[in-house]
Amino acid sequence: MTFQQFRANADFRKRYWAGSHLGYRHFAAAAPNDGHRALAELERSGLSNGVVTQNVDGLHLRAGSSRVVDLHGTVDRVVCLTCGQAFARDTIAARMAAANPWLDHPDEVRLNPDGDVEVSDIDSFEVPVCTVCGGVLKPDVVFFGEFVPVERFAEAKAMVAGAEALIVAGSSLVVNSGIRLLETALRKKLPVVIINRGVTKGDSRATVKLNAGTSESLAALTERLVVA
Repeated sequence: MTFQQFRANADFRKRYWAGSHLGYRHFAAAAPNDGHRALAELERSGLSNGVVTQNVDGLHLRAGSSRVVDLHGTVDRVVCLTCGQAFARDTIAARMAAANPWLDHPDEVRLNPDGDVEVSDIDSFEVPVCTVCGGVLKPDVVFFGEFVPVERFAEAKAMVAGAEALIVAGSSLVVNSGIRLLETALRKKLPVVIINRGVTKGDSRATVKLNAGTSESLAALTERLVVA
C-alpha cells in the first residue's frame, strides 16, 4: 500500500490496520538472532560505529546495539499525520482490540512474509483516531511513495562517512535509500562488503561479495575479530 492510498482513502486505512493489527502480535514476538547479537558485540568491542537498518522490527536495539538508525522507521510507534503526536503501538493495538473484538482470532491468522495479514471483511472495522486532535494515525514507518525523513537519512549518511568500511548485510539494495548509502561509501573510497544470498544491485561495485547467509556470516566474522 502506498502512502498516498493510505492517507486519501478510509477504506484503504481500514484494510491496512485490520491486517496490520492481526499480524502485529506475531511480528512483535520475533526475537533477535545470531546476526543481531553479532552486530551488537562488534559495537561493544569498538569494531563498529553503529547499524543502519531498513528493518522496522526494533530487533537491533533489543539485541544490545546502542547506535541504531531505523532508516524506515519502527513498527512499535504510531504517529498522528495531523498533529505529529506519537503513541506506543501497544496502546493503539489495545484500543483496536477493544473496538473490534470480532477480529481477535489469533489461532486463525495466516501471517504474510511482511508481517501483515490479508483481511477480506473490513467494512465494520473501527480504526482508532488520535486522542489529541482526532487525526489519522499511521505506523511510524516509511510507506511506498513516502520519503525517508531528511534528518534520519543525514544521520545514516554521517555514520557511513565516519566508518573505515561498510558491510551491507541481508539487503538486495533494491530500495533507493540503501543504494544512496552505498554511494556515500564509494565516494569516500571505503571498502564495501556485501553479504546476501542472491544478487544485489551493488554486487558489481562491492570490494567483496559473499553469497551466504547473513546471521552465520556475521557471527563467524565477530568471533574471529573479537577473539583476535
